[in-house]
Amino acid sequence: MKVAVMALSMFFLNVARAKEKHHLQQQPQQQQHEEDKVEEVKRRVMGPKKPPQTLSRGWGDGLEWVQTYEQALFLCQKIGKPLMVIHHLDECPYSQALKKAFAASDEIQTMAEDNFIMLNVMHETVDKNLSPDGTYVPRIIFIDPSLTVRADITSRYKNRLYTYEPEDIPLLIENMKTAKQLLKSEL
Repeated sequence: MKVAVMALSMFFLNVARAKEKHHLQQQPQQQQHEEDKVEEVKRRVMGPKKPPQTLSRGWGDGLEWVQTYEQALFLCQKIGKPLMVIHHLDECPYSQALKKAFAASDEIQTMAEDNFIMLNVMHETVDKNLSPDGTYVPRIIFIDPSLTVRADITSRYKNRLYTYEPEDIPLLIENMKTAKQLLKSEL
């Protein structure tokens, strides 16, 4: 009889352990399911998850970007490199197309890293010299270390002198070289 009671006790103990093991296995799945529901609600309410915004805003994550126009002017003068200011808007398809071509150009990225103070802005600055022919986007303006806006470095368009399109990347590269060369000739 003792053996039968002991065997029955072992049976119930094994059943209890099996139930507990099954419950423990189900718990992470239920918890994961609940977390998935929470994430789904967040996606519906907040939209798709976006990567954190950096100062590059996608124009070249490997480049060092300055945060403000004032900081850019200070560094331009102190370090003696020209400043390249890119005006753009996130919702502008022309800005997005130029950004993609700009970021994909190894030559632009290398020249920007080695030879320029880089700033991209999505809001107009108080310096009206940065909009000599209007406040359209995208617009790229060069400033030399004497803090002179280089109005003579323009794109190919007569009605928007400082705009570039993706097919204008070779011209932008030439204009970057010109900005760099003008700095050397003025020293």
